[in-house]
Amino acid sequence: MSTTFTGQDRPELQKAIEEIVDSGFVGMTLRVHDERGEWVGSAGLRELGESAKPPIDGHVRIGSVTKTFTATLVLQLVAEGKVELDTPADDYLPEFGLDRQITVRMLLQHTSGVFNFTGEVYEDGTVAPGITWSGQEWVDSRFKVYRPEELVGLALSKPARFEPGTDWSYSNTNYVLARLLIEKVTGRTYAEELQRLILGPLGLSGTVAPTSQTEIPEPHAHAYYRYEESGQEKTADVTRQNPSWISSGGDMISTTQDLQTFISALVGGKLLPAPLLAEMCTPEPKVGYGLGVFVQDTGCGGTLITHNGGHGGHAGLMYSTPDGSKTLTASLNYVDDAALSMGEAFQKATQRLVNEVFCGGQAGSPDEAAEPARPTS
Repeated sequence: MSTTFTGQDRPELQKAIEEIVDSGFVGMTLRVHDERGEWVGSAGLRELGESAKPPIDGHVRIGSVTKTFTATLVLQLVAEGKVELDTPADDYLPEFGLDRQITVRMLLQHTSGVFNFTGEVYEDGTVAPGITWSGQEWVDSRFKVYRPEELVGLALSKPARFEPGTDWSYSNTNYVLARLLIEKVTGRTYAEELQRLILGPLGLSGTVAPTSQTEIPEPHAHAYYRYEESGQEKTADVTRQNPSWISSGGDMISTTQDLQTFISALVGGKLLPAPLLAEMCTPEPKVGYGLGVFVQDTGCGGTLITHNGGHGGHAGLMYSTPDGSKTLTASLNYVDDAALSMGEAFQKATQRLVNEVFCGGQAGSPDEAAEPARPTS
């Protein structure tokens, strides 16, 4: 077991998270594992109006970091011979009438062209809305239950974004289809397969696939959402919410410790055979997305395997060098809003952390094009 250091032992890390919180976040926790051991610290507030810091290893809604778990599950089923990456997804999910050109690999790599059920923004700036996930309408309906099939049905009722395999576009629908595929080929729920193949073997006791459960386990920092009602600005505590609206595109809850254990095991070859891990970490050319992970340039000569995500006042960050020798996991709690006004601060925060942890504090210029430039599920 490595020693875990806190606070004063690595003042540059503590300073970084305090400055990130000062840029507009409510609170943050950071966990770094490298050649010096493991460091963990927190800054800011657990809850608005209180003085306590966020719990060092509190639970957090990790948003799109869920996609890395989902992709890993599919690849584990490939390893078991139950799924083939280059087989049409329609072979496994015939009930949806998917385009036969769409393969399982395209779902995991966001190259299917399937409409994103949370809405699309096209190159010319036009917006095609999907389900409600912002504003007062979302706050008021945040306990609504959506079935995964309902989300897929909505997406498939819209025109495809492009012909399968010809382009790249981030679509949560791909990962809800991946979840339904997992359940179809195994005859078990997504949560059961997650427990069998990842959570159980790695001992990830702080990680939950809640489906439609609204609670988040203690301890946790609080999440907030700002909106307008009758011309008045209001801020709601949205820590409790039903994540079924995003499903396996971003519904999971975890901790910085569990994310560190997971990404270390994944890149270390403990979850996938080497050939499949290599395919997972092979990026497509447009934005550098592999199968459920971004493959990102650090800006200082290195490569990172990463996925971030967030929505509704909670966010999770997960980064690792390809050999697992250095990892960074973090959680953020903040006040979200329909304008995604924390987006720029979120992007700057991730760049600051990558520079500090992976570039020795040098002002590198990480390739952030790979990540959506805002907290997003």
